[in-house]
Amino acid sequence: MSQNTTQEFGKWRGRLWPVHTYELKKLLPMFFMFFFISFNYTILRDTKDTLVVTAAGSGAEAIPFLKVYGTVPAAMIFMMIYSKLANTLSKEKLFYSCIIPFLVFFGAFATVIYPNIDIIHPTTSADWLQSVLPAGFKGLIACYRNWSYSLFYIMAELWGSVALSLLFWGFANEITKVTEAKRFYTLFGLGANLALVVSGPAIVAVSKIRASVPAGVDAWQISLNYLMGMVVLAGIGAVAIYYWINRNILTDPRFYDPEQVSTKKKKKSNMSIGESLMFLARSKYIGCLAILVIAYGISINLVEVTWKNQLKLQYSNPNDYSAFMGNFSFYTGAVTIFMMLFVGGNCLRRGWGFAAMITPLMLTVTGLLFFAFILFKENATVVAFTATLGATPLLLGVIIGAAQNILSKSAKYSLFDPTKEIAYIPLDAESKTKGKAAIDVVAARLGKSGGSLIQQGLLVLCGGIGAITPYVAVILLVIVSAWLVAVRSLNTQFLALSEQREQEAKEAQAEAAAQATA
Repeated sequence: MSQNTTQEFGKWRGRLWPVHTYELKKLLPMFFMFFFISFNYTILRDTKDTLVVTAAGSGAEAIPFLKVYGTVPAAMIFMMIYSKLANTLSKEKLFYSCIIPFLVFFGAFATVIYPNIDIIHPTTSADWLQSVLPAGFKGLIACYRNWSYSLFYIMAELWGSVALSLLFWGFANEITKVTEAKRFYTLFGLGANLALVVSGPAIVAVSKIRASVPAGVDAWQISLNYLMGMVVLAGIGAVAIYYWINRNILTDPRFYDPEQVSTKKKKKSNMSIGESLMFLARSKYIGCLAILVIAYGISINLVEVTWKNQLKLQYSNPNDYSAFMGNFSFYTGAVTIFMMLFVGGNCLRRGWGFAAMITPLMLTVTGLLFFAFILFKENATVVAFTATLGATPLLLGVIIGAAQNILSKSAKYSLFDPTKEIAYIPLDAESKTKGKAAIDVVAARLGKSGGSLIQQGLLVLCGGIGAITPYVAVILLVIVSAWLVAVRSLNTQFLALSEQREQEAKEAQAEAAAQATA
């Protein structure tokens, strides 16, 4: 092998696997810790939807109410408790104090709460409320009727925010050097999507147990026992790895220097909601970036709830619903890994604006195709077409909606997230810190709850998911149009600001060289 060939092979290997052998001691535990947490995230995400959507007297209408009146207040309460604990506990004890209650709850839900739902759920009072309130309040009443499922939904939603965003990434950012982060974090992202590929078939396997249980046995109870058993075991695995890292990695000076880590950290700007709004209003650049975050959150929520309503009509049994969601998670992970490896980088090399446009365009095309099919699925031509495929309009609508969600989420992970983070790079230190804080405080919350608030208003006015579908399609088009306008504006500003920073860097280098020769 020639020297040039060897060098080219080395460069190729470095891009594909940019890790030194001795670094595996640190990389692999963090990789598997993230894998276990993401594995649980997938199982909990699919299970919470199965419980809420297929429950008696419930449906996808309950999701917008749960997101606004359940998840958001619960997240605020958790953060207040977390702040109090952070002042009194060590970082290691704080980690255990946050993650162990989740595992206890999920284990107790399968073994204690779910077997007694006939006793603890207020069916009689919920029926009375349904008889006196308008049809648009069905989702809110369903949250009350199946309050234990609602609690599970909220806890499962919090797992993503707490275990993934707060605990894992907070820990990773604390113990990872900048030079390591540039090489490790992409591999962590692959690990998260590998968890989707593994957890999806696991969900399918335990959900299909319905075919092998005797008549009269609650198959979903058995499936739930297996699913929550996997969650508890994976959670224990993550805790055990965290314990091992604290005693074997954080004591190794090759991987962790407390003084170096503390000096590299920037002070986070903790702004109130009012201060965040003022900052967004003053900065056109940050304002456009906030529109991107808000628009994505609203758009994906608008499509997802309508799709889950169709999914419930097709798979009313929780085992069947769960099995479908398992396959959905598998394909989401597989497509995302492909997009990250072969599409994301190539698109970014063609320019920031090109890469940033793909996610809204993908969501628009697939979303409008899905809504169009749902609105016209009873058309004779559509019925005849689906019959030639050996399917029903409902099943084909579910498949189109699943494809829309898979493509949108994979575009988000491989293109939307990287372009969003890249957009912060040319900003000055103050704008970068305060801008990110403002978007975390305002834009992220508006994106998550905005779609749910829109759907709540439409549900109260129109009565059901089917009735609001045409309005949701129009609103989606308006939201994505604003998203695309913001991308074009931000791209112009990004290119100008990047060029300005490059010019400033060249001038600084020239000045430094002149001073050195003087």
